[in-house]
Amino acid sequence: MNKETTPTVVKRESKNSIRVEFDRTPLFDRIRAKYFTAYFLKRAVWYIFRLLLLIGIAYIIIYPFISKISASFKSPADFKDVTVSLIPRSPTLDTYKAIITENGYFTALANTLVLAGSCAILQTFVCCVIGYGFAKFKFKGNKILFALVIFTMIVPHSTLKLALQFEFRNFDVLGIFNFLGGGVFEGINILDETYIRLTNTYWPLWILSATGLAFKNGLYIYMFRQYFKGVPDELEESAYVDGSGVFRTFITIILPMTIPMLVTVFMFSFSWQWTDNFYTTIFFSDSGPTLMKNIIAVPKSIDLSVTDVTQYEAAIKNTCGLLIIAPLVLIYVFAQKFIIQGIERSGITG
Repeated sequence: MNKETTPTVVKRESKNSIRVEFDRTPLFDRIRAKYFTAYFLKRAVWYIFRLLLLIGIAYIIIYPFISKISASFKSPADFKDVTVSLIPRSPTLDTYKAIITENGYFTALANTLVLAGSCAILQTFVCCVIGYGFAKFKFKGNKILFALVIFTMIVPHSTLKLALQFEFRNFDVLGIFNFLGGGVFEGINILDETYIRLTNTYWPLWILSATGLAFKNGLYIYMFRQYFKGVPDELEESAYVDGSGVFRTFITIILPMTIPMLVTVFMFSFSWQWTDNFYTTIFFSDSGPTLMKNIIAVPKSIDLSVTDVTQYEAAIKNTCGLLIIAPLVLIYVFAQKFIIQGIERSGITG
């Protein structure tokens, strides 16, 4: 017992004696011994280099946003004054007021919220079920079907533009409407006697979301599949032994574990649908509902002739962009924890 404890006691006493001796030395000698060494200087240089590099990268990324935010508060006189750069000399909220009141911002906010929210809910649930099926069930054609899912991520969406527009402008499922006759559906926006026109409505995006064919659905299915492959099979097997069916096991055991991934996919879907300008251009015309893309315009009350037209018009449209992304920034502030957890557990890095 003494042989085992003696070395420890000696070592501890040695450390204490060294510390006492070091504290008794003059201050300048202690500073020189601690900081004026090759190891410390090497660490200091490396730390300063990383700090300057991060500051430079952050400046390059953040500067465009800072300049746009600054320009949104500038008055026409500030655009004339060449000495004004980032800080407005006469800050004003007139640009924000004109966009909100004249461009129908709150109407576009409500319509886009309904569209993006409903599509995000449908895509999240549908992709969750499909991803779970690919990850946990073995059936013929599993790999082929999943390869087709990956293929949807590769095909440019612009190649489908005309086909999608024609399909939903002349909507008919397997000729059912043609067989029954268009007069049965007079309450819906009828194109002619045999087809239903779904353009300028939310139905095209709802149908694509509910069938797993909407924008980025291939990516969401892949994320869910990767997440579910990391869930132990023993959890489901124990539930099956207890008499729980597949659907009940999925609802009561799997879904509660998937909340971070559900929030992540919901946020991705909501954000992309919120700022989407491709599908909304295909399915909505100027006579359709007012969405966020429709507020990007110069309000009629703003006189562009008082200053440089190019810079002032660009600042106004950038202000519209800031108002569009403002709700997304607020949502991200509260949901960033779940988003990070979902991305980590899905295995998607880089």
